[in-house]
Amino acid sequence: MKMKQIFANNRCWIAQKLQLDSDYFDKLSQGQNPDLLYIGCSDSRVTAEELMGAEPGEVFVHRNIANLVPNNDLSALSVIQYAVEVLQVKHIVVCGHYGCGGVQAAMQHTDLGLLNPWLRNIRDVYRKHHHELDAISDENQRYKILVERNVREQCIHVLKTATVQKAFSAYGLAVHGWVFDLHTGRLIDLEIPYKTILDEIRKIYRIG
Repeated sequence: MKMKQIFANNRCWIAQKLQLDSDYFDKLSQGQNPDLLYIGCSDSRVTAEELMGAEPGEVFVHRNIANLVPNNDLSALSVIQYAVEVLQVKHIVVCGHYGCGGVQAAMQHTDLGLLNPWLRNIRDVYRKHHHELDAISDENQRYKILVERNVREQCIHVLKTATVQKAFSAYGLAVHGWVFDLHTGRLIDLEIPYKTILDEIRKIYRIG
């Protein structure tokens, strides 16, 4: 996309919004009050607001390669803390997608430089589930299952945080795992049993 086209598109977008509501941007500038924190992949085909039909101000978004929530990633952890403690979101969603390049790259025995330590997080998920995954003969299906297992593990990482544990006790913050299917456009709820998982991991990860 050319830079000039981006600014032309922006002017059209402004005109469309003002045509529907002349106070649209005045209202938008007054602040945000999202109910949902979306943690997704940086893939250019997976735009959080568009696939959910959300408007600006309705979803707080954090994206990175393969929708990871490493326990030492200050960016992801800061986003979670701000979303929960300041914005007081009611839901946290980790959303992966089939055909994720990060997941596929993690399965290649290739030196990818700076990406190596990042993708190691996905390889750790594979190691944990390798008996199940290695039993799948179809490579594409194996990747799809790994995408789902990766989403589940990142949800667990979210639940390990003190911020989320406190919010769950205080007002019932919910954590969800989704997958976006690029071939159909469908969002799939993996129905992560976050309450059960939280009860289990609190034996080790409970804080306070």
